[in-house]
Amino acid sequence: MVRSITVEGYEALKKALTEVQGPVFILFSGSPDDSGVSWCPDCVKADPVIERNLDRAPEDSTLIHCLVGDRTFWKDPNNEFRKDPQFLVKCVPTLLKFGSPQKLEEEQCCKDDLIRMLFEEED
Repeated sequence: MVRSITVEGYEALKKALTEVQGPVFILFSGSPDDSGVSWCPDCVKADPVIERNLDRAPEDSTLIHCLVGDRTFWKDPNNEFRKDPQFLVKCVPTLLKFGSPQKLEEEQCCKDDLIRMLFEEED
C-alpha cells in the first residue's frame, strides 16, 4: 500500500524526504484558505484524479502532498520550491517522481492516463 503524508512548506518537505524510503512522489499544491479549500482551482480538480490512481504506484512508495503556502507566497519568484534544483516547481499542481525528471504540471495532473504512466514508469 502506498504511504501518503501531507506536509506544509519547504522545511517540512525536506524533513519528510529524510524519513521515507522507496519510490517517492511529491504533489505540490496550494495551501487551503480560510474556507479549508486550496486557493488553486486546478489543485482542487487534480486531487481526486491523483487519489484514484494511487493504486498504480509501487507498493513500497510514498506520496508526499506538499502544500506550498498561500497564493502570495507561491507567486514570489524567489520561494524555495521554485529555486531548489531538486524540485524546480514552476506551477501548481505539480506531481513529480522525486529524483527523476518525470513531472506532470497543471492540467496534466487531471489526466488519468498521464498519472498512471508516471506512477507505473520504472526508472
